[in-house]
Amino acid sequence: MENGGYNVEVVVIGAGSVGMLVASFLSQENNVTLVTRRSEQAEELNRNGLIRKNIDDTISQSSVLAIPEFPPVHTSSLVVVAVKYGQLQSIYPLLTSLPEDTPLLFLQNGLAHFEEVLTLPQKNIAFGSCQFGAQKENDHTVIHRGFGVLKIAIERGDKDLFKLLRQNNEPYFQFEYVSNAEQMLFDKALLNCFINPLTALLKVKNGYLIGHKPTFQILEQLFFELKNAFPDEMSHFNFDDVISLCKKTATNTSSMLTDFINERPSEIETIAGAILKKADKKSINLPTLTTLYYLIKAAEEKRVEKM
Repeated sequence: MENGGYNVEVVVIGAGSVGMLVASFLSQENNVTLVTRRSEQAEELNRNGLIRKNIDDTISQSSVLAIPEFPPVHTSSLVVVAVKYGQLQSIYPLLTSLPEDTPLLFLQNGLAHFEEVLTLPQKNIAFGSCQFGAQKENDHTVIHRGFGVLKIAIERGDKDLFKLLRQNNEPYFQFEYVSNAEQMLFDKALLNCFINPLTALLKVKNGYLIGHKPTFQILEQLFFELKNAFPDEMSHFNFDDVISLCKKTATNTSSMLTDFINERPSEIETIAGAILKKADKKSINLPTLTTLYYLIKAAEEKRVEKM
Protein backbone atom coordinates (compact mmCIF):
# COMPACT_ATOMS: atom_id res chain seq x y z
CA MET A 1 0.00 0.00 0.00
CA GLU A 2 1.37 3.37 -0.92
CA ASN A 3 0.51 6.59 0.84
CA GLY A 4 1.97 9.86 -0.39
CA GLY A 5 4.88 8.04 -1.99
CA TYR A 6 5.65 5.95 1.11
CA ASN A 7 5.27 2.23 1.37
CA VAL A 8 3.77 2.20 4.85
CA GLU A 9 5.48 -0.46 6.96
CA VAL A 10 5.13 1.17 10.39
CA VAL A 11 2.34 3.45 11.56
CA VAL A 12 3.01 5.24 14.86
CA ILE A 13 -0.11 6.74 16.44
CA GLY A 14 0.79 9.60 18.76
CA ALA A 15 3.48 12.23 18.28
CA GLY A 16 4.33 12.92 21.90
CA SER A 17 7.80 12.26 23.28
CA VAL A 18 7.64 8.45 23.14
CA GLY A 19 5.93 8.31 19.74
CA MET A 20 8.44 10.72 18.24
CA LEU A 21 11.45 8.88 19.67
CA VAL A 22 10.24 5.45 18.54
CA ALA A 23 9.31 6.81 15.10
CA SER A 24 12.73 8.41 14.79
CA PHE A 25 14.63 5.19 15.47
CA LEU A 26 12.33 2.94 13.44
CA SER A 27 12.48 5.30 10.45
CA GLN A 28 16.21 4.60 10.08
CA GLU A 29 15.43 1.22 8.52
CA ASN A 30 11.70 1.37 7.79
CA ASN A 31 9.16 3.66 6.19
CA VAL A 32 7.26 5.29 9.04
CA THR A 33 3.99 7.20 9.08
CA LEU A 34 3.53 9.29 12.22
CA VAL A 35 -0.06 10.17 13.08
CA THR A 36 -0.30 13.50 14.91
CA ARG A 37 -3.21 15.03 16.79
CA ARG A 38 -2.67 18.50 15.31
CA SER A 39 -2.22 19.40 11.65
CA GLU A 40 0.30 22.09 12.69
CA GLN A 41 2.63 19.45 14.09
CA ALA A 42 2.31 17.31 10.97
CA GLU A 43 3.21 20.29 8.80
CA GLU A 44 6.25 21.10 10.95
CA LEU A 45 7.49 17.50 10.89
CA ASN A 46 7.13 17.28 7.11
CA ARG A 47 8.85 20.62 6.67
CA ASN A 48 11.79 20.12 9.07
CA GLY A 49 12.06 16.36 9.36
CA LEU A 50 12.05 14.56 12.70
CA ILE A 51 15.05 15.70 14.74
CA ARG A 52 16.47 13.51 17.52
CA LYS A 53 19.00 14.77 20.04
CA ASN A 54 20.97 11.70 21.05
CA ILE A 55 22.48 10.58 24.34
CA ASP A 56 26.00 11.07 22.91
CA ASP A 57 25.21 14.73 22.02
CA THR A 58 24.91 14.02 18.31
CA ILE A 59 21.85 15.05 16.33
CA SER A 60 19.97 12.81 13.89
CA GLN A 61 17.41 13.82 11.32
CA SER A 62 14.98 11.33 9.85
CA SER A 63 12.20 11.51 7.32
CA VAL A 64 8.73 10.39 8.33
CA LEU A 65 5.37 10.97 6.70
CA ALA A 66 3.44 12.96 9.29
CA ILE A 67 -0.32 13.17 8.89
CA PRO A 68 -3.10 14.36 11.23
CA GLU A 69 -5.46 11.55 10.29
CA PHE A 70 -5.23 7.80 10.31
CA PRO A 71 -4.03 6.34 6.98
CA PRO A 72 -5.26 3.19 5.27
CA VAL A 73 -3.34 0.33 6.86
CA HIS A 74 -2.03 -2.73 5.08
CA THR A 75 -2.37 -6.03 6.92
CA SER A 76 1.41 -6.40 7.03
CA SER A 77 1.97 -2.95 8.53
CA LEU A 78 2.95 -2.73 12.18
CA VAL A 79 0.81 -0.25 14.12
CA VAL A 80 2.51 1.24 17.19
CA VAL A 81 0.05 2.91 19.56
CA ALA A 82 2.00 5.55 21.51
CA VAL A 83 -0.75 7.82 22.83
CA LYS A 84 -1.25 8.16 26.59
CA TYR A 85 -3.81 6.00 28.34
CA GLY A 86 -6.34 8.81 28.56
CA GLN A 87 -6.49 9.05 24.76
CA LEU A 88 -6.93 5.34 24.12
CA GLN A 89 -10.70 5.36 24.53
CA SER A 90 -11.09 7.61 21.49
CA ILE A 91 -8.75 5.39 19.44
CA TYR A 92 -10.24 1.97 20.18
CA PRO A 93 -13.03 2.34 17.56
CA LEU A 94 -10.43 3.17 14.93
CA LEU A 95 -8.28 0.18 15.88
CA THR A 96 -11.31 -2.09 15.80
CA SER A 97 -11.84 -1.15 12.16
CA LEU A 98 -8.35 -2.35 11.14
CA PRO A 99 -7.83 -5.77 9.52
CA GLU A 100 -7.78 -8.50 12.17
CA ASP A 101 -4.33 -9.65 11.05
CA THR A 102 -2.74 -6.22 11.63
CA PRO A 103 -0.11 -6.48 14.40
CA LEU A 104 -0.57 -3.90 17.18
CA LEU A 105 2.06 -2.77 19.71
CA PHE A 106 0.90 -0.70 22.71
CA LEU A 107 3.34 1.55 24.58
CA GLN A 108 1.25 2.96 27.44
CA ASN A 109 2.31 3.35 31.06
CA GLY A 110 0.42 1.54 33.76
CA LEU A 111 -1.89 -1.45 33.80
CA ALA A 112 -5.39 -0.21 33.03
CA HIS A 113 -5.10 -0.72 29.28
CA PHE A 114 -4.04 -4.38 29.43
CA GLU A 115 -7.47 -6.01 29.69
CA GLU A 116 -9.10 -3.32 27.52
CA VAL A 117 -6.71 -3.95 24.62
CA LEU A 118 -7.35 -7.69 24.70
CA THR A 119 -11.01 -7.08 23.81
CA LEU A 120 -9.91 -5.78 20.39
CA PRO A 121 -10.48 -8.14 17.44
CA GLN A 122 -6.85 -8.15 16.28
CA LYS A 123 -5.15 -11.53 16.41
CA ASN A 124 -1.63 -10.16 16.97
CA ILE A 125 -1.14 -7.92 20.00
CA ALA A 126 2.02 -6.97 21.88
CA PHE A 127 2.77 -4.61 24.75
CA GLY A 128 5.86 -2.50 25.26
CA SER A 129 7.50 -0.99 28.31
CA CYS A 130 9.90 1.91 27.76
CA GLN A 131 12.98 1.76 29.98
CA PHE A 132 14.47 4.91 28.44
CA GLY A 133 13.65 8.58 28.77
CA ALA A 134 12.22 10.83 26.07
CA GLN A 135 11.47 14.54 26.11
CA LYS A 136 9.63 16.48 23.43
CA GLU A 137 11.49 19.75 22.83
CA ASN A 138 9.15 21.09 20.15
CA ASP A 139 6.81 19.76 17.47
CA HIS A 140 9.64 18.27 15.41
CA THR A 141 12.42 17.64 17.97
CA VAL A 142 12.70 14.91 20.59
CA ILE A 143 15.48 14.39 23.14
CA HIS A 144 16.63 10.87 23.98
CA ARG A 145 17.27 10.80 27.73
CA GLY A 146 18.50 7.84 29.71
CA PHE A 147 19.87 4.75 27.98
CA GLY A 148 17.53 1.79 28.25
CA VAL A 149 15.77 -0.91 26.27
CA LEU A 150 12.23 -1.17 24.96
CA LYS A 151 10.83 -4.30 26.56
CA ILE A 152 8.29 -6.12 24.40
CA ALA A 153 5.93 -8.92 25.35
CA ILE A 154 3.81 -10.55 22.65
CA GLU A 155 0.55 -11.39 24.38
CA ARG A 156 -1.11 -13.20 21.49
CA GLY A 157 -0.54 -13.99 17.85
CA ASP A 158 2.35 -14.62 15.49
CA LYS A 159 5.70 -13.47 16.87
CA ASP A 160 7.14 -13.28 13.36
CA LEU A 161 4.82 -10.38 12.53
CA PHE A 162 6.86 -8.24 14.93
CA LYS A 163 10.13 -9.31 13.31
CA LEU A 164 11.08 -5.85 12.04
CA LEU A 165 11.61 -4.92 15.69
CA ARG A 166 14.24 -7.66 15.87
CA GLN A 167 16.13 -6.23 12.90
CA ASN A 168 17.31 -3.08 14.64
CA ASN A 169 21.03 -2.30 14.56
CA GLU A 170 20.90 0.89 16.62
CA PRO A 171 23.02 0.45 19.81
CA TYR A 172 21.09 3.11 21.73
CA PHE A 173 17.68 1.64 20.93
CA GLN A 174 17.56 -2.07 21.67
CA PHE A 175 14.65 -4.43 22.21
CA GLU A 176 14.33 -6.98 24.98
CA TYR A 177 11.67 -9.66 24.60
CA VAL A 178 9.95 -10.92 27.73
CA SER A 179 7.33 -13.63 28.10
CA ASN A 180 4.76 -12.18 30.50
CA ALA A 181 3.12 -8.94 29.34
CA GLU A 182 1.05 -8.34 32.46
CA GLN A 183 4.03 -8.84 34.77
CA MET A 184 6.13 -6.51 32.61
CA LEU A 185 3.48 -3.77 32.82
CA PHE A 186 3.06 -4.37 36.55
CA ASP A 187 6.82 -4.00 37.08
CA LYS A 188 6.87 -0.69 35.21
CA ALA A 189 3.80 0.57 37.07
CA LEU A 190 5.52 -0.21 40.37
CA LEU A 191 8.62 1.74 39.35
CA ASN A 192 6.44 4.62 38.19
CA CYS A 193 4.75 4.66 41.61
CA PHE A 194 8.09 5.54 43.20
CA ILE A 195 9.08 8.36 40.89
CA ASN A 196 6.02 9.90 39.24
CA PRO A 197 3.79 11.06 42.13
CA LEU A 198 6.60 12.48 44.28
CA THR A 199 8.33 14.35 41.46
CA ALA A 200 5.01 15.80 40.28
CA LEU A 201 3.99 16.94 43.76
CA LEU A 202 7.39 18.43 44.62
CA LYS A 203 8.14 19.66 41.08
CA VAL A 204 11.63 18.13 41.09
CA LYS A 205 13.69 15.98 38.75
CA ASN A 206 14.08 12.27 39.45
CA GLY A 207 17.51 12.45 41.08
CA TYR A 208 16.24 14.76 43.81
CA LEU A 209 14.33 11.89 45.41
CA ILE A 210 17.46 10.02 46.51
CA GLY A 211 19.50 13.14 47.30
CA HIS A 212 17.32 14.35 50.16
CA LYS A 213 16.53 12.46 53.36
CA PRO A 214 12.75 13.11 53.56
CA THR A 215 12.04 11.92 50.01
CA PHE A 216 14.50 9.03 50.36
CA GLN A 217 12.62 7.86 53.45
CA ILE A 218 9.29 8.08 51.62
CA LEU A 219 10.71 5.96 48.80
CA GLU A 220 11.98 3.41 51.30
CA GLN A 221 8.67 3.30 53.16
CA LEU A 222 6.75 2.91 49.89
CA PHE A 223 9.07 0.13 48.74
CA PHE A 224 8.56 -2.04 51.83
CA GLU A 225 4.83 -1.31 51.76
CA LEU A 226 4.58 -2.63 48.19
CA LYS A 227 6.99 -5.50 48.89
CA ASN A 228 4.77 -6.72 51.71
CA ALA A 229 1.64 -6.39 49.57
CA PHE A 230 3.04 -8.15 46.50
CA PRO A 231 5.80 -10.51 47.72
CA ASP A 232 5.64 -12.82 44.69
CA GLU A 233 5.43 -10.09 42.05
CA MET A 234 8.28 -8.17 43.71
CA SER A 235 10.48 -11.16 44.49
CA HIS A 236 13.00 -9.97 41.89
CA PHE A 237 12.92 -6.33 43.10
CA ASN A 238 15.06 -4.76 45.78
CA PHE A 239 15.38 -1.19 46.98
CA ASP A 240 18.68 -0.80 45.13
CA ASP A 241 16.69 -1.05 41.88
CA VAL A 242 14.72 2.04 42.88
CA ILE A 243 17.91 3.91 43.78
CA SER A 244 19.53 2.82 40.51
CA LEU A 245 16.55 4.05 38.48
CA CYS A 246 16.66 7.44 40.19
CA LYS A 247 20.39 7.69 39.49
CA LYS A 248 20.07 6.58 35.87
CA THR A 249 17.30 9.11 35.20
CA ALA A 250 18.53 11.76 37.64
CA THR A 251 18.24 14.68 35.22
CA ASN A 252 14.93 13.53 33.72
CA THR A 253 11.61 15.25 34.20
CA SER A 254 9.11 12.49 34.96
CA SER A 255 6.10 12.02 32.70
CA MET A 256 3.71 12.96 35.51
CA LEU A 257 5.60 16.18 36.28
CA THR A 258 5.60 16.96 32.55
CA ASP A 259 1.82 16.51 32.54
CA PHE A 260 1.53 18.85 35.53
CA ILE A 261 3.75 21.48 33.90
CA ASN A 262 1.68 21.34 30.71
CA GLU A 263 -1.59 21.23 32.69
CA ARG A 264 -2.62 17.89 31.21
CA PRO A 265 -4.41 15.07 33.04
CA SER A 266 -1.87 12.73 34.61
CA GLU A 267 -1.72 8.94 34.36
CA ILE A 268 -2.21 8.46 38.10
CA GLU A 269 -5.23 6.17 37.57
CA THR A 270 -3.48 3.68 35.33
CA ILE A 271 -0.29 3.71 37.45
CA ALA A 272 -1.03 4.12 41.18
CA GLY A 273 -4.78 3.61 40.79
CA ALA A 274 -4.28 0.23 39.12
CA ILE A 275 -1.84 -0.91 41.83
CA LEU A 276 -4.28 0.17 44.54
CA LYS A 277 -7.07 -1.84 42.89
CA LYS A 278 -4.87 -4.95 42.86
CA ALA A 279 -4.11 -4.45 46.54
CA ASP A 280 -7.79 -3.90 47.33
CA LYS A 281 -8.65 -7.26 45.74
CA LYS A 282 -6.26 -8.81 48.26
CA SER A 283 -7.78 -6.72 51.09
CA ILE A 284 -4.44 -5.01 51.65
CA ASN A 285 -4.06 -1.35 52.58
CA LEU A 286 -1.29 0.73 51.03
CA PRO A 287 -1.34 3.92 53.15
CA THR A 288 1.69 5.63 51.60
CA LEU A 289 0.65 5.00 48.00
CA THR A 290 -2.96 5.89 48.83
CA THR A 291 -1.83 9.24 50.25
CA LEU A 292 0.28 10.00 47.17
CA TYR A 293 -2.63 9.00 44.92
CA TYR A 294 -5.09 11.34 46.63
CA LEU A 295 -2.57 14.20 46.77
CA ILE A 296 -2.18 13.96 42.98
CA LYS A 297 -5.96 13.79 42.53
CA ALA A 298 -6.38 16.84 44.81
CA ALA A 299 -3.73 18.80 42.91
CA GLU A 300 -5.45 18.00 39.61
CA GLU A 301 -8.84 18.99 40.99
CA LYS A 302 -7.43 22.27 42.28
CA ARG A 303 -5.96 23.03 38.85
CA VAL A 304 -9.29 22.35 37.13
CA GLU A 305 -11.08 24.68 39.55
CA LYS A 306 -8.66 27.48 38.64
CA MET A 307 -9.38 27.14 34.94
